Amino acid sequence: MNGADAVYKVTNGSASMPARAGIGLRGPHMAEIAATRPAIGWLEVHTENYIESGPGLRRLEAIRRDYPVSLHGVGLSLGSAEGLDASHLAALAALAARIEPGLVSEHLSWSVTGGVYLNDLLPLPYTEESLEVVCWNVDRVQQALGRAILVENPSAYLRFRHSPISEPEFLSALAQRTGCGILCDVNNIYVTAVNFGFDPAAYVDALPPAAIGEIHLAGHFRTERRDKTLLIDDHGDRVVSPVWELYERALRRFGRVPTLIEWDKRLPELPVLLDEAARADAVAQTALGEGAHARAA
Repeated sequence: MNGADAVYKVTNGSASMPARAGIGLRGPHMAEIAATRPAIGWLEVHTENYIESGPGLRRLEAIRRDYPVSLHGVGLSLGSAEGLDASHLAALAALAARIEPGLVSEHLSWSVTGGVYLNDLLPLPYTEESLEVVCWNVDRVQQALGRAILVENPSAYLRFRHSPISEPEFLSALAQRTGCGILCDVNNIYVTAVNFGFDPAAYVDALPPAAIGEIHLAGHFRTERRDKTLLIDDHGDRVVSPVWELYERALRRFGRVPTLIEWDKRLPELPVLLDEAARADAVAQTALGEGAHARAA
């Protein structure tokens, strides 16, 4: 494996990953990474891009021999009251068995209704009823995979009239009831906080440190709508200073965990991604002190 001394272990012992920064493995960079083998902690792929066998999956398997890989999905629809798509779940389980990823993650959202897949990650009301639905679906995924997954907090652009449970409380309860971990997307927290005018630091402080298995960092798009600033989580730019500052706070609270630089739109050259990952490692070292180690399992 591409070396890293510090390793984070999910609390139930289901997976291990280097407690360093990684980058998303995207098609335009795959050949360059395969040829140059850059010194990066790990790589993330979007699960749905590799569900079916083909040349891309074979290239991923070759790269997997040298790097830890995580599977990050967008298609399970954990918030669907009608349950999960059995064929999609079976395909995920087969892919996980073939790739042996260090981590498997999904979003706190829904995207399927009546067998129709919607091209978006749609929000949930945070109620006891929706919590039961998500817990049921997460349990089913974890049983199929034989391991814990991580569930990512979303970015938000609307609020439900009836949503009595705060998002950090919802995620905490989900982790406690199912044994899953939390993928803390720091950029999503910042985007939502700006959009709705709350303190992002308070959100970070409300999450349970033991449940955090990964952190995401990304850029976002800023626009002005009717004299109001709106941030869009588009993964299309460098991480901004306030998000780096929130990342430092998250590190001090959670310890050092695998961190991903997400970049999906306006994809830059590979050295730009590697530079962002190097900065994430440097920020972690500064925040936690020289020689900081991953927290014990």
